[in-house]
Amino acid sequence: MAEPLKIALAGLGTVGTGVVRLIETNADLIARRAGRPIRITAVSARDRSKDRGVDLSPYAWEDDPVAMAARGDVDVVVELVGGSDGPALALARGAFKHGKGLVTANKAMIAHHGLELAASAEQTSVPLKFEAAVAGGIPVIKGLSEGAAANAIDRVYGILNGTCNYILSTMEDTGADFGDVLAEAQRLGYAEADPTFDIEGIDAAHKLAILASIAFGARLRFDAVETMGISRVKAADIEQARALGYVIRLIGTAEIDRGEGVPRLLQRVRPHLVPFDHPLAHVDGATNAVVAEGNFMGRLLFQGAGAGDGPTASAVVADIIDIARGEKGAAFSMPAGDLEAMEPAPTGHRLGRSYIRFTVPDRPGVLADITAAMRDAGVSIESLIQKGDPDDDGEVILALVTHEVPESAVSEAMRILEGSHSLTAQPLVMQIIGD
Repeated sequence: MAEPLKIALAGLGTVGTGVVRLIETNADLIARRAGRPIRITAVSARDRSKDRGVDLSPYAWEDDPVAMAARGDVDVVVELVGGSDGPALALARGAFKHGKGLVTANKAMIAHHGLELAASAEQTSVPLKFEAAVAGGIPVIKGLSEGAAANAIDRVYGILNGTCNYILSTMEDTGADFGDVLAEAQRLGYAEADPTFDIEGIDAAHKLAILASIAFGARLRFDAVETMGISRVKAADIEQARALGYVIRLIGTAEIDRGEGVPRLLQRVRPHLVPFDHPLAHVDGATNAVVAEGNFMGRLLFQGAGAGDGPTASAVVADIIDIARGEKGAAFSMPAGDLEAMEPAPTGHRLGRSYIRFTVPDRPGVLADITAAMRDAGVSIESLIQKGDPDDDGEVILALVTHEVPESAVSEAMRILEGSHSLTAQPLVMQIIGD
């Protein structure tokens, strides 16, 4: 058997220790599948004395992860530190400087600096792999870059954040409001103490930007992802959606718009109403799912655990096995210099149906004001629901579903209603996903 592939591991949190356990537990199987043993030679983390439940004594300890990348007994650096900049980025740059391959689960770093890192990997002829950065243990990056490589992909979309999906599906099951479910998710460890990146859609936007680059051969544009999270979704919205035949899910969508002859890229993350009979409607808990649509393969669905030490560690070690086999390949499915710079696609002309929730005072004339604004903006109303008695503040929830209209028309209706005394809070607009 060939010489071992020697790896250095930076970051010993739940995923890092999961990688150690996986490599130790399945060492023989991994060696047979990789064609050579995979051996950890050095590790690095902030606290050397912390008990992590794994024996780290066989491995050299480096307090400075960047110095670890310079070691002569290291072929590949595994970065599990996290963060878009700081030590993680310094380690990634250090790995390429010293001619080491890099495996990372760091979606923020790839979303912000992926083009730079891919170019550095190509210049030094070493691999850059990040399967674990998107959808945990689901091999969606490999599926798009290899399995679907012969297809022109027009659309990729899905549920990319397990925390949000857990919160929304728990709200469905229990009828509890957002704040109560978030607090419970934090207590159970499904949500961070500061959940902003998850609940405001930023984590999903990082992942979507990466998928869009691979799917469409586009240069990474995280700054072009339109992002709206789930923090404004109420239990009343969940109830109204169910009555209409939908569930609410945070969906990331990327697709090519060829309407003006020049390809433009739409990237957006926002809550949607999903029909009961759509595959994504049945994805609940902390599960992730990604749908890709290609011109020859049709629709593919990737679904599974989107986070956790076991699934994420599995994706990390799968990348290491690929490197051990000599499989380098371009990080984004084609050389970084060949990725196409695509401008953001305009959205105003896009046709679709929308759910709009209003919080209004319980008094005459309110409904007339809202319907007048819809009429003046050219928005046709398909259905309108008002349920329940006024709350302690004398407010009620009013929800409507539009017929298929341009998004610009809905935006115009919201502009007309801005500052109206008929509204006590900003309306919530959620698109209804098609079949």
